[in-house]
Amino acid sequence: MKRFLRVAPVILLLLCSLSVAAQTAPAHRMLIGQEPAPNLGQLKMRLIAYHDCRRPQGCYLPDVDRQSRLAIEYLLRRASHAKADEKLALVLDIDETALSNWDEMAHDDFGYIAGDWNAWVEKKQATAIAGTLRLFNAARQHSVAVFFITGRSQQQEAATLENLQAAGYHDWAGAAFRGPHPAGQSTAEYKSGERKKIVDAGYRIILNVGDQRSDLAGSPQAEVSVKLPNPFYYIP
Repeated sequence: MKRFLRVAPVILLLLCSLSVAAQTAPAHRMLIGQEPAPNLGQLKMRLIAYHDCRRPQGCYLPDVDRQSRLAIEYLLRRASHAKADEKLALVLDIDETALSNWDEMAHDDFGYIAGDWNAWVEKKQATAIAGTLRLFNAARQHSVAVFFITGRSQQQEAATLENLQAAGYHDWAGAAFRGPHPAGQSTAEYKSGERKKIVDAGYRIILNVGDQRSDLAGSPQAEVSVKLPNPFYYIP
């Protein structure tokens, strides 16, 4: 007991010291600098979740299908009221509109690597966007001519047309590929220029479908333009 009484004050003093130290020690803080843009790694994870329909990010293909259904509804309604002398046309973009390049995008982590992209095109393995293929078939069944206008180069024309055939697209009316062009020519200028050629050939463009706003911008315009979702890349 005497020994305990001698040690007790020491223990009490030590406990008091620890209590005071805990009260006076600075709280842990994390200093984070201002970040001017969203974190790229987190954005990529969100894109993958969106494509794979992992909630709460939404579902990519059902969103595409929703837009495709709207386009098909308009096409059927418009074709049913076509005049006898009207030549109706549907204009389609190719990448992420008619064909999906998801495997290539995922392989290159959403980056553009020219060599990889060119090799992917030559493989001719891009699959059809199901909603767009349904729209294409509806157009053909109702005597609406289909024209593809793509930003792919003329050097990629043969491989691309074979890929379209393999994916289920058949008997389109025409396909435009981008060749040498003036410096500074925008995508919208190129694509609207190709649409003008279709109009000059006597067609009335009732629908224009693409995944980029630049697919749809410029004059002449279709009666209805439909943008498909594509948060994976941007073409001004």
